[in-house]
Amino acid sequence: MSALADALRYLNDPLNWNRSGGILDLLVQHLTVSGAAVLAAAVLAVPLGVLLGRSGRGRGGIVVLSNVSRAVPTLALLTVFAVTPIGFSDTATVVALAVFAFPPMLTNTYVGFREVDRDVREAARAMGMSRGQMVTRVEFPLALPLVMTGIRTAAVQVVATATLAALVGGGGLGRIINLGFGQQDLGQILAGALVVATLALLTELVLVLVSWAVTPGPRRLPFRAAHPSRVGEPEPTSSGVPL
Repeated sequence: MSALADALRYLNDPLNWNRSGGILDLLVQHLTVSGAAVLAAAVLAVPLGVLLGRSGRGRGGIVVLSNVSRAVPTLALLTVFAVTPIGFSDTATVVALAVFAFPPMLTNTYVGFREVDRDVREAARAMGMSRGQMVTRVEFPLALPLVMTGIRTAAVQVVATATLAALVGGGGLGRIINLGFGQQDLGQILAGALVVATLALLTELVLVLVSWAVTPGPRRLPFRAAHPSRVGEPEPTSSGVPL
């Protein structure tokens, strides 16, 4: 209980937020590095997933790549980069986190495009659509929920894992936790953990809202369950006429 009180005291001190190298500065660093890693992974994973998903090839390779990539610890990659010309830098952190974010994006994009109904593809082809039109106007909208799920999963994992960068001299919110360990200050350690956890939850929430906004078709507010029909009241069809 004392550690929680110390953590709240740390978070309620405006100096800890506004000073140079304080929470706000570290938050900007954390978001910059995380955003760059997610963007880099998406630029590589999504087009590759589209290509492989449409062709139906590479399923075994994707499974192997996904499992191997998940098995490589991010901290190990950061340590390896430390003895290369990349060294201790934000570049090393971005590359390591991008490797970590790549598998869920690739897997979900691949599965999303593989699950597009073959009859839908044939109908689009019969309408005279080109390959590019089929991808952008038919297949991608249908696969978008799974694609966004992969991006959301990767982004939350990256935001949480970026704290490890502080162990090899990187920036971000992990510095609060690392400094707390160095000073044996449990309150500061807990404060840093609370900030990172809150940021991860906010990232999840924002990307759920983005996914809801960009997914085509009928929408209802996210996190809100559909209201069941009242007893005895006929359920309307999509045209508004009761069944």
